[in-house]
Amino acid sequence: MKSSRIGFVGVGRMGANMARRLHDTGHPVVAIHDANARIATQLAQELGTKAVEKVSDVSRLSDVIFTVVTDDAAMRAIFLGPDNLFTDARGKLFINCATISPAVHVEIQKKGGELGAEVLEAPMASSLTHAREGKLYMMLAGKEESFRRAEPLLKDLTLSLRYIGGPGKAAELKALVNMVMNINTAGLAEGLGLAEALGLDLKMVKEVFSQTGANSRVLETDGPDMLEREHSTFFSASHAAKDSGIALELAKRHGLHLPLLEASKRQYDQMIKVGLGEIDKSGISELTFRSRKADLAKE
Repeated sequence: MKSSRIGFVGVGRMGANMARRLHDTGHPVVAIHDANARIATQLAQELGTKAVEKVSDVSRLSDVIFTVVTDDAAMRAIFLGPDNLFTDARGKLFINCATISPAVHVEIQKKGGELGAEVLEAPMASSLTHAREGKLYMMLAGKEESFRRAEPLLKDLTLSLRYIGGPGKAAELKALVNMVMNINTAGLAEGLGLAEALGLDLKMVKEVFSQTGANSRVLETDGPDMLEREHSTFFSASHAAKDSGIALELAKRHGLHLPLLEASKRQYDQMIKVGLGEIDKSGISELTFRSRKADLAKE
């Protein structure tokens, strides 16, 4: 696959690090497009490649196209809009990494198949550092033969690959991953917020949590940020709200009432409402610590 020309649509923090990783491992990244032309141009200069104005130029110039966009609307725009990736689709492989509604992934895969393209959904459960170091955890769905075609290339981006099944299935599973993660983050924020109100030493509380049933991956990743009020964005509250909404829609469609999911989504929605939507989801602690709620009230 190292002879395949690689294109990227969406080079925010995650997409840019994936492009850097592929470039570093010898894959020719030949075309980059982003809604923000400035960041596309900067990355193209860094990698010695081309930033293109039209999304259709990415598929025209590339054999394999990665897309890392924000939501359903952006996904439909790049594949089904007036200027789109399917303008030159036959024989191309599209690997779509965004966390979006499973139904949209299914729609895009169906359209791509009709046009002679191969389409994979490939949501990721990893951080920016993992993307840069080629240590992503990636879930794949679509035709298994398309997965096998992509597998050698994806191994240069990942520590672990998991083929889930047919169209929509990886997106469903990713929604569940983020649902549970977001609930855990909200629960940790409430536990630490109550600990603060009780006058307990929060570093001691965090250490006790780590040795008991209160331990979790979120305690490791978000706990220090909550204590230090360091909410540099790795996974924003607005993304948490969006992804929780995807899971909530799936639950409603199957007649399930999930009160923890509903409650945590309200918290992330509240973060957006009070102007905290673009900080890291660990910033949910700003809503639960009594001292910090007072700070919000002042603002």
